Amino acid sequence: MPSDERFIRAASLIEQADGLLITAGAGLGVDSGLPDFRGSQGLWQAYPALGRARMHFQEIACPDAFREHPELAWGFYGHRLKLYRETQPGPAFGILQAIASRLPAGAFVFTSNVDGQFQKAGFDPLRILECHGSIHHLQCMNGCTNAIWPADGFTPEVDDDACRLTNAMPRCPRCHGLARPNILMFGDWEWIEDRTHEQEVRLGTWRRRLDRLVVIEIGAGTAIPSVRLFGERQDAPLIRINPTEAKTSSERGVSLPMTGAEAMRGIASELAGTGFLEA
Repeated sequence: MPSDERFIRAASLIEQADGLLITAGAGLGVDSGLPDFRGSQGLWQAYPALGRARMHFQEIACPDAFREHPELAWGFYGHRLKLYRETQPGPAFGILQAIASRLPAGAFVFTSNVDGQFQKAGFDPLRILECHGSIHHLQCMNGCTNAIWPADGFTPEVDDDACRLTNAMPRCPRCHGLARPNILMFGDWEWIEDRTHEQEVRLGTWRRRLDRLVVIEIGAGTAIPSVRLFGERQDAPLIRINPTEAKTSSERGVSLPMTGAEAMRGIASELAGTGFLEA
């Protein structure tokens, strides 16, 4: 099926919907210029110090790294926090917002990304579910409290060459022990999921009001399939956007093997042609 016909089909599914569920993985962030950590080479290219140490993503993105190498762990996450604060959301975000504004129930976001790009793009924070948590929030390493608090007061200073934090690490306001990102890491039994659970409740309430949901999945891979599986369980038409893993088994699905920006521009062009969106 030529790609223009795929755009037509995707646009038709959107026009028939009363609400949009956006399910997003790391590929969407790549469209905004964020680094791709898939595979050790991607990580080591972005963080040469980890490459020199032959340190894999699972070894730095875990609670033990904060216990054993806190300056290194916070160097990695501090750099990411600074990067995400500085990065501007790519073009797909604006198109998704425009589509949502034309649907009766608007949109809800389900994402494994911890970067806060949807909030930065102007999406309603009360309509975002971050299934792996957020780098913009912290929790206590000691577990002295279940509190989750914003990282707004922490400005990381990082020696990029060594991937090490050079200023004071964030501390728990209660026990003054080391704080860590409120992110679900590898081998993580200590993640406090209360904030994400509240997001799940809000999504469930929104979802039950809909009769004609459509799902747009962008940049979600199969290595950690949380996002793909969630979208597939919705019993709704699925528009899957992924340069290398776009195949969908659903008869109501549309596969778009391209980047999020390319796909959303193509869909937006079709929707403008029907008058659903402004040209």
